Amino acid sequence: MLFGLDGVEIGLIIVFLCLFGAILSGFPVAFAIAGAGVISFAIIAGLDSAGLLIHQAVDTGSAAYNALIAKGLHPDAISVFRYPDLPRYDTPLFPQGWEVAMDRNISFVVNRMNERVLAGQGIETLLAVLMFVMMGITLERSKIANELLTTMARVFGPLPGGLAVSVVVVGAFLAASTGIVGATVVTMGLLSLPTMLRNKYSPELATGVIAASGTLGQIIPPSIVIVLLGTLAGDLYSAAQENRAQLAGCSDALTYLGEAAVVSVGTLFQAAILPGIMLAFLYGAFAFVYALVKPHKAPPVAFGARSGEAVTRRETLTWFLFVPLAMIGGAVLAGYLNIAGSQSITVDSYSDSSPAAVLRTNVSDQCRESMIELHGQEKWDLAVAQQQAIEAAGGAVASKKLTEQEIAGARADKIAAAPVISSGILTAFVLLALVLSAARGVSPSSDPRPLLIGAAGVALALVVDALFITPLSSPGQTYMRLAIPLAMTLYGCRYAMGLLGRNELLRVVFPPLLLIVAVLGSILGGITNPTPAAALGAGGAIMLAAFRKLQEENKSGRLILWAALAIVIMILAGTDFDLRINRADVPFEDWVAFIIAQGAYHFAMFGILYGCWVLWRSAVLPPIVRETAKVTSMVFTILIGSQLLNLVVISFGGEHYIQQFLRSFDNELTVFLIVMLVLFLLGFVLDFLEIIYIVIPIVGPVIYGGTFDPKWVTIMIAVNLQTSFLTPPFGFALFYLRGVAPAEVSTGQIYRGIIPFVLIQMAGLAILWFFPAIVTIVPNLLPN
Repeated sequence: MLFGLDGVEIGLIIVFLCLFGAILSGFPVAFAIAGAGVISFAIIAGLDSAGLLIHQAVDTGSAAYNALIAKGLHPDAISVFRYPDLPRYDTPLFPQGWEVAMDRNISFVVNRMNERVLAGQGIETLLAVLMFVMMGITLERSKIANELLTTMARVFGPLPGGLAVSVVVVGAFLAASTGIVGATVVTMGLLSLPTMLRNKYSPELATGVIAASGTLGQIIPPSIVIVLLGTLAGDLYSAAQENRAQLAGCSDALTYLGEAAVVSVGTLFQAAILPGIMLAFLYGAFAFVYALVKPHKAPPVAFGARSGEAVTRRETLTWFLFVPLAMIGGAVLAGYLNIAGSQSITVDSYSDSSPAAVLRTNVSDQCRESMIELHGQEKWDLAVAQQQAIEAAGGAVASKKLTEQEIAGARADKIAAAPVISSGILTAFVLLALVLSAARGVSPSSDPRPLLIGAAGVALALVVDALFITPLSSPGQTYMRLAIPLAMTLYGCRYAMGLLGRNELLRVVFPPLLLIVAVLGSILGGITNPTPAAALGAGGAIMLAAFRKLQEENKSGRLILWAALAIVIMILAGTDFDLRINRADVPFEDWVAFIIAQGAYHFAMFGILYGCWVLWRSAVLPPIVRETAKVTSMVFTILIGSQLLNLVVISFGGEHYIQQFLRSFDNELTVFLIVMLVLFLLGFVLDFLEIIYIVIPIVGPVIYGGTFDPKWVTIMIAVNLQTSFLTPPFGFALFYLRGVAPAEVSTGQIYRGIIPFVLIQMAGLAILWFFPAIVTIVPNLLPN
């Protein structure tokens, strides 16, 4: 053996050196990775052909090996790391020659590209990357960061450390808008760092809070990192749990786990919400406490009077706290008392099948022992008792088609139990009432009559719903009966929006916040998956940027506003009416809804195209398109290159060798800590894209093949990568900030400033470690 090392170990070292050599060569990373794969394979193939690389494989024909198999061990659980005394034999890395390995690699590359880039199931999710990138770049080019920083500085500036807190708030806001770390750090550095230094802020605090806040895009949805991690995590978790079930002696993961081994990008978005908010809160809390301890390094700053009239504390509490709490609390109480709720009377034409046991019990002895060890004896006994009861009752009852009488009876029961008020109508009008309340709080001295008319419309709508709208009312009848209350409410809301527009904070924050809520709300609420939500975000960002550009030119943006309203109308028509006009019998109201939806769709598309034209003639759209193409093509090129590099590692057994080493540790916790440490160190020199596409596929089958929740594992990886982005001396965020920081800010000051935030990141990881419910509680509460 060369240098006393196994041939696989030398192959891994060669791949490692070629990869870092290619990255340091100055070539674009996307091409350097693919080049490293080609060069490393050529070197390994040459050394193997010369007989210099020898791999010591376990002799599967030996008596010692067969004795372990006879004890019930799975072949995958036997390795040289766990059983170093097993007989071995020498074999080349490529037993059939490097030509066969290369031919296999080329075939795998073509198949993988077809599966993951061109026509596979993952392509729909990867399309979300393109549209989220476009959404972020469009919002960035629309000067949203500049306006947000100016407004937040006026709000928080008079507080100790107020500028630093405003940077954290805007950083979190931009993270939810862009999801791109480099763009956020550079934008924040250019806009806020000179202001903070000019107002006598400590360079350490200023640079630290900018770099840390800029990396929130790694974790706060819609994070590109989570989208890319999610596309891998789903496949890795499913395959790893199937392998785990096989090792446990069970037929499949569903039998062994008692549930499907599935995790999606939308679920990961839900899981990332609270950790992202927690980190942003910790950043802001540190800045505030730091200012209290050292006020001369983070002094309060006044930026002049804010727009809008003066409002007393009593008026603020009344209209922004007490009245909204009363409305929301009343709606929740109505739902709790069954006064409000779903009025759907849809009845499935098939009956429900009888409930199955919590676990499958018709399994082998080995699988039974494994399932008892996993789930506990109590749950297994419960499953056995449930199965015995099912068999005593004559076996499981499959679903059957209901008769007309049974369907009518079930529908009558639903009608009798239906609540008085529809939860959808109640929610919609409560949201409109909150707009009216906020407008009154912003301008208490304005004429209250339009707001009172709107409030009367809300009350009238609920009365109409309770008295005249029943579960049997069609959507058309519902809209007709609510027409007058809705018109009164919208009249008040139109006046309210004018009052809200006078408030600088609401004028700047509300439009992009509404877009973010629409995108994330549709994902987190289980309404749609990330790809359509990303398309909504990209289109909305274009319209928002065009509207801002028209305002800068003192031109009317009404067409954009009407197009946005058309999108809302289109969504309402699609959700409340059956637009399938190819049915045999289409009611008149569905025809009307179809025509309205078609008109709204075409007008919305016209609004988006008009927004594109506005951005194009003002020279904003071409840079957006170029930057979007650059970022997305880089992502896909890195994906292809990393697949090639992974296949090189697989071809000589490197992936299997690493996985065997990790599985040799009996403690799952130890394995995960080792992987987290490796990812943290690799984050110094590799971008998150390389780590996700090169490292995660290798270690994923191990870390996703244990008992840890896959959502928790993925979020821990994302936060870990975020930490490595900040850690001196190689943190990428530090290089981004160094490139835009003034000359008077030294690299040492940037490094010293980031250390407290690295410690906060580690504290955040520790909190997530000891309290995993922070990650899992939102996915458990929301639909998936």
